[in-house]
Amino acid sequence: MTVPLDRHYQVEMQVSAERISQLRRIVAAHLRHWSLDLHVRPVCRAAEELLTNVQRHVGDDSGCVVELRWTGRHLTVSVADKGSRMPRLLSGGGGGLSRVMALSDSWGTCRTDDGKVVWFTRYAQTPHTTGLLPRTPLPSGDAFRPRPVAELV
Repeated sequence: MTVPLDRHYQVEMQVSAERISQLRRIVAAHLRHWSLDLHVRPVCRAAEELLTNVQRHVGDDSGCVVELRWTGRHLTVSVADKGSRMPRLLSGGGGGLSRVMALSDSWGTCRTDDGKVVWFTRYAQTPHTTGLLPRTPLPSGDAFRPRPVAELV
């Protein structure tokens, strides 16, 4: 299977509970289209955490940009917002960045001119398909020709 070297999807959105669930479905559809079915659940869950953090800490209806990028080897999901407060990993927490960390291979944050970007990556190698198995040819020759029932008795 040949996969383009770089697959990319980007959307600008206003964060709300309804939009977060819509984006979850969009992310899942892109991952399935890219044959990354095994990553749908963890990636969607981690992306939902990032968007929920924007909603919780930057504000409802805040604008953000969500980006998916798959190189054929690594999948990166990033969320950029205009919030000035940098996220931090809380000890003992079961959600937020702790969950993102548990669902990804790496994650990080980066301050930008007008806010910040929070991202995570997962190792997602190009899936290998075996294709159809070759048909085994039927044997030929006298030994395999159909015989009348009277000859077999």
